[in-house]
Amino acid sequence: MDSIDSKYQLMTQTPVPKLVVKLAIPSIISMVVTAIYNMADTFFVSQINTSASGAVGVSFSLMAIIQAIGFTMGMGSGNLVAKLLGQKDPKEASKVVATTFYTTLGLGVLFSLLVLIFINPLVRLLGATETIFPYARDYTLFILLGAPFIMSSYVLNNILKFQGSALYSMFGISIGAIINIALDPIFIFTLEMGTAGAALATSISQFIGFCILLYASGKGGNIKINIKNFKPEWAVYKEVIRTGIPSFYRQGLASITGIVLNQTAGPFGDAAIAGMSIVGRVFFFAVSALIGFGQGFQPVCGYNYGARLYKRVIEAFRFCIKTASVGLVILAVIGFIWAPDIVALFRRTDPVVIEIGTMAMRLQCVTLPLSAWIIITNMMLQTIGKPKEASVLSLSRQGLFFLPVILVLPHMIGLLGIQASQPIADIATFILSLSMGVKAARELRLLQQEQDQVPNGQEAASPE
Repeated sequence: MDSIDSKYQLMTQTPVPKLVVKLAIPSIISMVVTAIYNMADTFFVSQINTSASGAVGVSFSLMAIIQAIGFTMGMGSGNLVAKLLGQKDPKEASKVVATTFYTTLGLGVLFSLLVLIFINPLVRLLGATETIFPYARDYTLFILLGAPFIMSSYVLNNILKFQGSALYSMFGISIGAIINIALDPIFIFTLEMGTAGAALATSISQFIGFCILLYASGKGGNIKINIKNFKPEWAVYKEVIRTGIPSFYRQGLASITGIVLNQTAGPFGDAAIAGMSIVGRVFFFAVSALIGFGQGFQPVCGYNYGARLYKRVIEAFRFCIKTASVGLVILAVIGFIWAPDIVALFRRTDPVVIEIGTMAMRLQCVTLPLSAWIIITNMMLQTIGKPKEASVLSLSRQGLFFLPVILVLPHMIGLLGIQASQPIADIATFILSLSMGVKAARELRLLQQEQDQVPNGQEAASPE
């Protein structure tokens, strides 16, 4: 109990910028390392040929579904645990942790079995051309071996972060990533497994990372996962899903848009799919750093919102927006200037891939800084218990705006329509998120004003 009380003091009394940075640094490292080994898969596989490079992009849509389930359960349980600990209710938090973890592990097993049954038509549905299909099928087959552990790792990862223990999360993810990068060339080239080797390396590394995260769950004052606390009650699932559903929309749509992107790029050849796949992985790296920074904000937001310290929530939101905007402007400038060299790192021998990727990357660099407001606002809405608003915002970027653009624009202006679709969707999403973020910040200020007017010794009404 003392460790829980000390963590409460840390989360509610440490100066906000210092606390956000302290929690964000391990999260940023975790996310960037994850992005690096995702890019490592793309890099090593791209050395085989252009079709193999396109296979990674096709399979990314399946990975997005796995991530959607993991993020939904992880973000939902993490947010709920942070609020419960902020309200000093560790017993209920323990029930949420155990129930979510074991449920997700079971969902991962069920998911793998179902996909195995329909693997051939599914890979074609994901956008594989005839030349890409054998590479994508091999990659997908071995990714399924690690799916239960990948899903469950997202739960462990988020629960640790929302308890203010991002350092443990960073350690587990980083070790797994290093192992992945080391195994890739061995399995792909030395053992001559090709794309199957890349996927097997990912599954093995994810399992090792899962074991480390599971071990760390009960350390440092964190809630220990105990099967005795597993209570499959609808009340728990309802609250976890209610809070985590924006993550499902966001990641689920990433899968759908990936499929549509591959299907739309297919008529322009394997080079188009490969080029857009490479750009997607590079931007996943940039956005991962932002998400990691935002994950330093979320536990601060959740804890202090649960403790009704709304002024600290507002302060953290403003600090994150300013800092993230500056960082993304720097990354955007670097990406715009050196776009041809960055794409060439993955597929130097194919000038068509480089040409297609360079234009797509430069267009996306123009709108990259807008992601600071979009993502931090989305995280705040999700964390303070506004799932409807967060869901609308999550649906907007990839669904409401991107899908119509990618389905229409290529028919009007050809390949450029594919390359410009994401930047156009980002601009529209920013406009929508601007009003949402301003409104939420105004509501938080009103809650703080009400809190300031309550006489000492009394509690203000809960916003829930």
